[in-house]
Amino acid sequence: MTTPVTPDSAIEPEDEQPLTMFGPDFPFAYDDYLAHPAGLGSVPDAALGTRVAVVGGGLAGMVVARELLRLGLEPVVYESDRIGGRMRSVPFEGHPGVVAEMGAMRFPPSSTALFHYLDSVGLETTPFPNPLAEATPSTVIDLKGTSHYARKLEDLPPIFAEVAEAWNRTLEEHAELIPLQRAIRRRDAAEIKRIWNELIVKFDDQTFYGFLAASEHFSSFRMRELFGQVGFGTGGWDTDYPNSILEILRVVITAADDHHRGIVGGSQQLPMRLWTDTPADLAYWPAGTSVSSVNGGTTMPRVTEIRRTGGGTTIHDDRGNIRTYAAAVVTAQSWMLLSNIRCDDDLFPIDHWTAIERTHYMGSTKVFALVDRPFWKDKDPVTGRDLVSMTLTDRMSRGTYLLDQGEGKPGLICLSYTWSDDSLKLLALDPTERMNIMLRSLEEIYPGVDFRSHIISTPVTLSWETERDFMGAFKANLPGHYRYQERLFTHFVQDELEPRHRGIFLAGDDISWTAGWAEGAIHTALNAVWGVVHHLGGISAPDNPGPGDVFDTIAPLRLGD
Repeated sequence: MTTPVTPDSAIEPEDEQPLTMFGPDFPFAYDDYLAHPAGLGSVPDAALGTRVAVVGGGLAGMVVARELLRLGLEPVVYESDRIGGRMRSVPFEGHPGVVAEMGAMRFPPSSTALFHYLDSVGLETTPFPNPLAEATPSTVIDLKGTSHYARKLEDLPPIFAEVAEAWNRTLEEHAELIPLQRAIRRRDAAEIKRIWNELIVKFDDQTFYGFLAASEHFSSFRMRELFGQVGFGTGGWDTDYPNSILEILRVVITAADDHHRGIVGGSQQLPMRLWTDTPADLAYWPAGTSVSSVNGGTTMPRVTEIRRTGGGTTIHDDRGNIRTYAAAVVTAQSWMLLSNIRCDDDLFPIDHWTAIERTHYMGSTKVFALVDRPFWKDKDPVTGRDLVSMTLTDRMSRGTYLLDQGEGKPGLICLSYTWSDDSLKLLALDPTERMNIMLRSLEEIYPGVDFRSHIISTPVTLSWETERDFMGAFKANLPGHYRYQERLFTHFVQDELEPRHRGIFLAGDDISWTAGWAEGAIHTALNAVWGVVHHLGGISAPDNPGPGDVFDTIAPLRLGD
């Protein structure tokens, strides 16, 4: 449920700058860094053309590869399946232009580094129909067999506004929401660090549920239950209740869960275009060079082994190729280094291996159906309401999204978007079985609506926890995991590491502080690019310092024992 996290009255006139994903753990202005005309730095002439391995062709891998190319290095991309990672847009046969977003599908404007890349490759966005969002014609909240129809929050019974107000008050009174957001708007890194570091110490051991239960505004179990089912922004968050409250606070204070936009034509276009894009400001390479062209138009195959050989990193793939690189960036989910990829123990210090091992992933399942037209926009002849609405429910479907593809085109329904335990309930079922369960739920909520007669294609579905190269949707730290995340995120600064641990860099969604958001993956990709440049003897532009150059002044808090 979209609810405000800062009342308008709390915003001072001088605080009208937008909220962005600036920190809070590492408040570095990645958007300004990217936009600076001096670029991201340079490498010595002797290093130009040096091959650097990039393991994983998702968004982080493509950002790493593109920026290394611009700097005059040769990124060699390894990908086990397809370019895109969890930006996976699945087409429907015979219906060009219509895609089901099986992973990332909605992006907040506060993701300013992400929008830098969207703009650079010419992609457009459109408002995403979250519950009660301005772009959503209507929303139905169906709980315990009772449905409530609404166009805005005020249309719902008062208890829902009370839950929204309880969340606001809890954030303001127990998590320093207003001063923290004010500091983020002003990009006051020192103030952000002062406030956020105190919250880390206070809440590192606290679950999301424990945080709510400790608030006087959520003393009622019914309030906590309703909030878990309806939540804020994108819907219910009860499957996040066991996770660290710090994970949730990072989302709400940076407006990551509000005003979402979808990418016209599908999110997978972004990594694909970064693969084929020909940047205008290349060092070393001739005009017209792309990441694709230096890779011969195709990626290297699945990585099977990574090991140390002298001062380099040697990578084996499943076609028997063995190559050694001066540096490597691993953007695949880090669990791959424990299972699918054989690794030397010396790739990382033991504490980093422990952090990788303790990473906790959320499961997630989506089920999509293609329909002949957006029939949900028809009006019920008795009530005058939309025939079907964006739906939040405690039934098995949980979240149902209606995606209008435009005039004269088929309609697309995300029948179900479920997480963790709810996702596991579907794991053993095939696509048709999953669809039938969701349709039964929706037929109870909308009696008399013949959903099945409109379906024109086999349903598509995906559970990320069963994907060989993912094993989960994204990282979500448990209480007490802050120390692990700090080790993984800061790994790109390697001067204090022993030489045998240098030259291989971690990046990607689960290395970021804000897993589940593309912006966080981009931040870690840019960190890794800085790390590679530094490792090869390069420097940042004097008037555009990189994340490693200012690291000591804004480094994430390092907790003691």
